[in-house]
Amino acid sequence: MSKGETYLVQKCQQGDVEAFEVILKMYEKRIYNFAYRMLGDKEDAMDITQEVFIKAYKSVNAFKGNSSFSTWLFKIAKNVCIDYLRKNGKVRIFSLDKTIKMDGGEIKKETPDTSNLPEEIVKRKEIQHVVHQAIARLPEKYKEAIILRDLQDFSYKEIADILNCNIGTVKSRISRGRKELKNILLYEMKHFPLTFV
Repeated sequence: MSKGETYLVQKCQQGDVEAFEVILKMYEKRIYNFAYRMLGDKEDAMDITQEVFIKAYKSVNAFKGNSSFSTWLFKIAKNVCIDYLRKNGKVRIFSLDKTIKMDGGEIKKETPDTSNLPEEIVKRKEIQHVVHQAIARLPEKYKEAIILRDLQDFSYKEIADILNCNIGTVKSRISRGRKELKNILLYEMKHFPLTFV
């Protein structure tokens, strides 16, 4: 944690609302992106983001500095998302922002380029849809580990802190999650080939 961030957290713990607003601006986008990937719905992600910051503000004095502030904040976000999913029993679709590395290669998000022909745009949307569906089918424990590692760039140690488990468990969940994601995608491609193949 940087000196500036440490100072802001201390000011928050003293009741300084302006300091908390600065922290909110620092982390709001990352928390929203995490919530959106976990929930797959923009409005739900916005609501969850607000709830995370309300909880963080109310419990900021519980932050003792044993981990980074971002780890503490993402732990709150993870718990709020999991509570929401369990309460609503919703199956969600997840968004990818960058390459996911797997044993057999990589999966990349395909973003439509408006300068491309319509056929190219259709291809990319179809691929993106298949990948979203595959991520949505992963078990919760694999899904959250992959999102934190591959999409949010947290270290294994930080993920272990967020998920309340040891580093070995984190590595195992990521490895198994990637293998399962690969298997889902291979099955989908074999049994439900894309229209352009």
